Amino acid sequence: MAPGTTVNAVPAPSTPYGSRLLGSGEQSARRMRVRVQLLLTVLVMVTNLLGAVIVFVITSFVIPAPSPTRGTVVSLAIAVPTYVVFAVVVGGTVGTTRALRAMQWWTLGREPGPVERDATLRVPWQLTRMQGLLWTLAFLLFTGLAVTIQPERALTTGATLLVAGVLVGAIAHLFVQFALRPIAARALTAAPFTGAPGTGRASRLGRRMVLYWLLGTAVPVLALMMTGLLSLAGRETSVTELSVVMLVVGGVVLIFGLFITVLNTRAVVAPVESVRDAMRAVERGDLDRTVAVFDATELGQLQAGFNQMAAGLREREHLRDLFGRHVGHEVAAAAAAGAVELGGEARVATVLFVDLVGSTRYATEHGPTEVVGVLNRFFGVVVDEIDAQGGLVNKFIGDAVLAVFGAPVDRPDHARAALEAARRMAARLAVEVPEVGAGIGVTTGEVVAGNVGHRSRFEYTVIGDAVNSASRLTDLAKQVPGRVLVARATLDAAGPAEAAHWRPHDDVVLRGRTAPTATAVLA
Repeated sequence: MAPGTTVNAVPAPSTPYGSRLLGSGEQSARRMRVRVQLLLTVLVMVTNLLGAVIVFVITSFVIPAPSPTRGTVVSLAIAVPTYVVFAVVVGGTVGTTRALRAMQWWTLGREPGPVERDATLRVPWQLTRMQGLLWTLAFLLFTGLAVTIQPERALTTGATLLVAGVLVGAIAHLFVQFALRPIAARALTAAPFTGAPGTGRASRLGRRMVLYWLLGTAVPVLALMMTGLLSLAGRETSVTELSVVMLVVGGVVLIFGLFITVLNTRAVVAPVESVRDAMRAVERGDLDRTVAVFDATELGQLQAGFNQMAAGLREREHLRDLFGRHVGHEVAAAAAAGAVELGGEARVATVLFVDLVGSTRYATEHGPTEVVGVLNRFFGVVVDEIDAQGGLVNKFIGDAVLAVFGAPVDRPDHARAALEAARRMAARLAVEVPEVGAGIGVTTGEVVAGNVGHRSRFEYTVIGDAVNSASRLTDLAKQVPGRVLVARATLDAAGPAEAAHWRPHDDVVLRGRTAPTATAVLA
């Protein structure tokens, strides 16, 4: 975008990780660490408690089974609290230690390398495997107790623990992935995951979908299959008991189906929404927008791809801006569109030439800093007024400026625009650069505008009699009132409204010509 273009910047999202629970992208590392650790602890504990409740409900009220004996009750009263404490202590200690070891770069406040990045992205699977190990131990312990004390309850106990372990492990995995989004974002930003889908060791979208299937479909079906297995094993099952099983399992399917749908939707939609919102910001001109890459699946590659695209757009815009500063934004835009080719084209345009008066003497009497300051103020006024009227600053020639109106972009009022620029420029220079004067010459005529030079190195320029005439008028303008001298033909082309600001002056014979040129000065 050219300078001066209005950009309707879109504010950065307050929830770059897809949820307010994860905080903003500007939060401190310490605050993020506390937030992530708290979320991990709460979510994992709640998930395991949910698993324990599911085991109790299924064993006690859903699956038909003999009533527990006194020995079963006593053994469970001792074993359950003991194992829960063991699971919480060991699971929390081992899980936290392994997670912190994999994310040591994060706790130390430094950037990760590729190996550390991959280890960080594997943390959810590591914690899931640890959960699976703990539930496997619970399966062996409580099934063994049932076989020893009340064998007829062994099948019910083992099947219930198996179903609960799958359920808890899958939910815990999804929650851990959710809680670790801020850390995954930092890891993927520092060392982006750019491998093709399926080649990385981190979780993939397909694997995540299998987890959703396990939660929403496989677990309820396993519960129904358990009832069938118990019936096939010879256990009497009444119609009432079978109805209770079906109602409970149907309720589980409905409740957890909705829960899984929500998780599935948020897990897939959150990265897509972040890219969508960022694309809208880019459409409005905010090329600095980036997306937090918090997903290590193909969706994360989509987020990373947007950031790479935005970086390419910023680089292209920067190059276009630099190119425009050198040759003019109109020339740059025309070149980008292919409208300007190597060579020239004849067209009628208005040329403005402005040159300092006494700049050599001023440079000998003042220091370099003062001279540069005066030149910068002079060029600032000249460029501002030329840009304001839609002209092109074609080139700087020492302490002089050549500008053209009507090329490369055609505009019917080029004469009026050049004269207005000359008037405003003269008024501002007298006030803002009083140390030195400047002569301004303006003329209208046919010029050849185009790229001149070699294919490997050329510049856009205008040549022709109008350019030479403007230069000659500038030399003469230094001796006339107001120090602006324009060709009267330019006034005729500008129209009566602009001509009212000027008055006729002498006819002069410009150097290199034989016929006189009618001129005008400021009224």
